[in-house]
Amino acid sequence: MDLAQIAFFVFAFAATAAAVAVISVKNPVHAALSLVLTFFSVACVWIIAGAEFLGVALILVYVGAVMVLFLFVVMMLDIDVAPLREGYVRYLPVGLLVAVVMLVEMLTLIGVKANVATPLTADPSGGENTAWLARALFTEFLLPFEVAAVILTVAVIAAVMLTLRRRPGAKHQNPSEQARVRASDRLRMVKMDAVKPLPPEPEAPAEEAKP
Repeated sequence: MDLAQIAFFVFAFAATAAAVAVISVKNPVHAALSLVLTFFSVACVWIIAGAEFLGVALILVYVGAVMVLFLFVVMMLDIDVAPLREGYVRYLPVGLLVAVVMLVEMLTLIGVKANVATPLTADPSGGENTAWLARALFTEFLLPFEVAAVILTVAVIAAVMLTLRRRPGAKHQNPSEQARVRASDRLRMVKMDAVKPLPPEPEAPAEEAKP
C-alpha cells in the first residue's frame, strides 16, 4: 500500500466522520462546520484520485457558499438565532479542530502530489480531466446524471413545501382562488343620489374691544 492509498483512506474516513457529525450534532453551527469539513475531505479524495476539476469546483461552489446555505436553512426552520449570536467563543474549539484537520489534509495532499512519480489522472488515455469528465458525464453516465437532477429538484420542492406549513395567526395565499377571482367579487358598484351641499354658514362678527 503506497502513500496515495493511505491518504485516500484517511480522507475518506475524515469525510465519513464529518458527514455523520452533520446529522448527529444538535448545534446548527457545529453541523455547518462539519459540513465544511465533509466537502473539503471529499474534494481531497477527488484531487488525489486525479479529478482536480471536481475537487476545485467542490471547494469553490460548496465550501465557499456553505455558510449562505446554513443561513437559509436557519431561516426556513424558524430557529431562534438569538442564542446563536451570543458567545462565539464557545464555537472556537470546534472551529479550530476543523481548521487543523483541513490543514493536515492540505499538507498530506501536497506531500502525496510531490512524492508520486507519475501524475494521477482520471482519464486512462492521459487526456485532460475536464474533457474526460464532460464526455463521460453526458455519454456513459447520462442516466445517473438525470436521476440526480430529478432527486435534487424533488428535494427543493419538498423543502419549500415544508416551509409553507400553516401557522395560527399567519396570512396565507391561495393561488387557485386568486386565479378564479372575478371582477364582481372584488368590486361593487353602489348607486347613490346626489346631495346638494349646504351653503357655508356666515361667520359671526368679532366682538369689539371694550375701552
